[in-house]
Amino acid sequence: MNIIGKKISEVRKSKGLTQEELVEMSKMNLRTIQRIENNENVPRGKTLSMICEVLEINSNEFVNIEKQSRKEIVINLIINATFLLALNLILMMIIGYLTKDSEANINSRIGAFLLSFFIPFFIVYKTQRMSNIERMIKFGSGYIFYIIFTVFLTRPHEALMSGLIPCLMISLGLLYYGKELINSQL
Repeated sequence: MNIIGKKISEVRKSKGLTQEELVEMSKMNLRTIQRIENNENVPRGKTLSMICEVLEINSNEFVNIEKQSRKEIVINLIINATFLLALNLILMMIIGYLTKDSEANINSRIGAFLLSFFIPFFIVYKTQRMSNIERMIKFGSGYIFYIIFTVFLTRPHEALMSGLIPCLMISLGLLYYGKELINSQL
């Protein structure tokens, strides 16, 4: 997100200027100002100093604003990554516990099949704007890891018979194709 364009727009409006008046005073092109305020371009150097001069603001403010914005982006990225990692681990543990546990019975396996449908369906319903690949990476990476782990480090036949692999495949399929399922219902 271009914080500079937003700030220029806010200051221009607070001073009661239109974009056309800013253009006249800064001797710039209207399309340039529109692109800056619509976050299509980031003003640098002479362009930024001309706008700051007209709006009577210090260009160093923008440097501080951009640094703060970058910090917030990094912090949000770390928080999101931590949350998604924890969510993937929890989803893996739920399905694994309900199917692979030594005391797993038919009821817990049916529960695992139901959860492997409804949890991804809910995720898809809440993240319909996400692309299928992005959803698979964010919410299905734990399932993918679990399948690989099961196939290469344990007995795949046992995992198949217990319902673990079918549950994981149902979940992955819904995460990827669930949007089409929801859209076909509408």
